[in-house]
Amino acid sequence: MTVRIGVCGAAGRMGKVILEVCKETEGVEITAAIEHPDSPYVGLDAGAVAGINNLNVKITDSIKNIANEVDVMIDFTLATSIVKNIKECESSNCRMVIGTTGLNDEAQKNIQSAAKNIAIVFAPNMSVGVNLCFKLLETAASVIGKEADTEIVEAHHRDKKDAPSGTAIRMGEIVAEKTERDLKDCAIYGREGISSTRDKNTIGFETIRAGDIIGDHTVIFATAGERVEISHKATSRKNFASGAVRAALWLSEKETGLFDMQDVLNLK
Repeated sequence: MTVRIGVCGAAGRMGKVILEVCKETEGVEITAAIEHPDSPYVGLDAGAVAGINNLNVKITDSIKNIANEVDVMIDFTLATSIVKNIKECESSNCRMVIGTTGLNDEAQKNIQSAAKNIAIVFAPNMSVGVNLCFKLLETAASVIGKEADTEIVEAHHRDKKDAPSGTAIRMGEIVAEKTERDLKDCAIYGREGISSTRDKNTIGFETIRAGDIIGDHTVIFATAGERVEISHKATSRKNFASGAVRAALWLSEKETGLFDMQDVLNLK
């Protein structure tokens, strides 16, 4: 069985890598490439834009025009574009893999609503390694989370828009859930000036934006005398793209429902 995949944001940094991974993956056919209407790449061959030979797929500016040619749409576009894309996929009965981060409440509600009619994998990070870290965090937080000071440090390239990263937020949510806290109440985003003694019930976040860092995340559980650190460092965007394509293949057999990478990797 061949799964027909479309890529939103096909001319972007992640879109090009997803196209490359799709081309290399057995059982996958790239049938659509989407960009926003003002993109200078609309009408061009997606393979030429991404540096891939013999792709023969032209970039279009509308999901509606190609929805009947796609089994799963992979979307890593900006948070400002995602609601429109979700609605177009839902109306066209096209499954979605969504890796966009920094989504507001409206976008997340649209995802939940659309999942009643189409199948969606939505995850802040598609990396297999990161999702394994999520599982390890559940164990660590359950064992020492209430006794330890928890700090989450993340670093990304200078052009990343949202901070902290969606992955860092998810890491904080996991720790909070396993220690019976609400992240909205206990998160501390950066520190400055003179402060009182650290509140053990808080979860701290530190954000770094520099150069071309692809994505580093470390969660520190520190007690008096020892600390446990769970880290993931990405050296290529290809691991995120590979996870997204893996999710698309898995999702192709689903009709409706909202899933994440923990479902895809059978980690639940």
